[in-house]
Amino acid sequence: MWKARSVGRLSGRWRSARTGGDRPRPDPARRPLPVWPWPALLTLSVTGTGIGRAQPWRDELATWSAATRPVDDLLRLAGTIDAATGPYYLLMHGWVALAGDSVTALRLPAALAMAAAAGLTAFLGQRLVDARAGLLAGLLLAVLPGTSRYGQEARPYALATLFAVLATLLLVEALRRPGWARWAGYAAAVAALGLTHLMALTLLAAHAVAVLADHRGREGTYHRRRERRDHRGRERRDHRGRERTEPPTGSGGPVRAARSWRRPLSWVLALVPAALLVTPLVLLAARQRSRQLDWVDPARLDDLAALPGGVAQSGVVGGLLVGLAALGAAGLGRRALLPGCAVLLPVLLVFAAAAVVPLWVPRYLVFVVPFACLLAGAALATVRLPAALAVVALAGLLGLPEQAALRRTHEWPRSAPVDYRGVARIVGDGQRPGDAVVYSPRESWLFLDLGLAYHLDHRPRDVLATRDQVSRGDLWAAECDRPAACLAGTDRIWLVVAGRREDPLAAVPGAKGDALRAGYTVDRVWHRPGLTVALLTR
Repeated sequence: MWKARSVGRLSGRWRSARTGGDRPRPDPARRPLPVWPWPALLTLSVTGTGIGRAQPWRDELATWSAATRPVDDLLRLAGTIDAATGPYYLLMHGWVALAGDSVTALRLPAALAMAAAAGLTAFLGQRLVDARAGLLAGLLLAVLPGTSRYGQEARPYALATLFAVLATLLLVEALRRPGWARWAGYAAAVAALGLTHLMALTLLAAHAVAVLADHRGREGTYHRRRERRDHRGRERRDHRGRERTEPPTGSGGPVRAARSWRRPLSWVLALVPAALLVTPLVLLAARQRSRQLDWVDPARLDDLAALPGGVAQSGVVGGLLVGLAALGAAGLGRRALLPGCAVLLPVLLVFAAAAVVPLWVPRYLVFVVPFACLLAGAALATVRLPAALAVVALAGLLGLPEQAALRRTHEWPRSAPVDYRGVARIVGDGQRPGDAVVYSPRESWLFLDLGLAYHLDHRPRDVLATRDQVSRGDLWAAECDRPAACLAGTDRIWLVVAGRREDPLAAVPGAKGDALRAGYTVDRVWHRPGLTVALLTR
């Protein structure tokens, strides 16, 4: 009788475990909503506002020039200059073929990448802290002026930010539940991160710290559990009056040691594909550094102090973000290890390298901002939700002046825009058949010829150009060695000069200036922000 009742109870429990029994099932309507859509949608709406208003600036003109070349010519460009950005140019080549080369089309991939980065930041915050911290982190990232700045730029920084957050999220998942699919996803994300932005690979230092901390934590947990198990075994033996013997040492030692290193070894192996893909790019980019970064000065302590304002595009908002992140790191304790290292280690590594080799550019470190937002979100999550949202709104309000300014121009400072579009309109309205155009300076990061080419389909003949950018595999055209001979037979020349010049002819140096001054006079001068246009006649 007792046995039948016991079997009945056990079988009932087994059926309940299999079918759910009479216990109420969770109501799908009560399941918490995912946190990632709201930051993603907010970021997309903010970055999408006025995305095509500011005309492309010099770096975006380089993107347009590269992306609109045939693939063979694009590869030759990567072999000459800007190899580090070559994979991004290839991606944009395919995108431009599908979406066109309007200002909005060129910037849309960056806006989508920033929206995805904000959503993944919220998801990562949910994994590392909780849903509220993740939501607030994503919303804070959405309202930063820097998010709009680099989400409205046809450059790879938004993509690097996306892959940095994605790789970190996949690492967290792989450490929690190891599997070949998760490690493969992490390997792909790291490879994409390196191909998008080489300096973003400094994030791997933070990943290494997280992997080692996870390993030490699991080892400590295993030893504590074993000590408790051995202690309980000794107590039972003493209670039974048996001879007290120590458990055999080293039992399962080699097997346990091999298993304990499985996650760190998997992490190292996941880096192999990225190393194979990125190493040739690093070697090629290193040979191009002197030409690519000849305008950068060695890093100083003042540059480090100015970094928060640089990446946030606002000193006040950057300071607020740093303060909140510090509070969040203090409150999280050990859980702040990964996001904290993801902020500090890339910054310190790049700064240390930049003190020796000039490569310190604040926008190169934009990818650390989501991790600072994650720490700040953890701090905001400790107060009531309305108060936390008020702080997020305050950050957005403090950044409104910068939000408005960056939609006028992407140049820095904002008070010094370069009006390529205005120059193109002047030349396009006034040109005649047989006209020519001359640029000064030619080999300049202002890309005067690319600015005119983007905004004006039918341009005057580039009379001094002997080889254009595409045929040279470069970002600059080659000019005639004997300007006077090349100018022969040309009666009207449009002279485009950088800066505001009352006497544009006097601003042209060298043999080119001598030939222009000897054969031409200034008929009329137009001034546009950052540029001067003059019509020269014989």
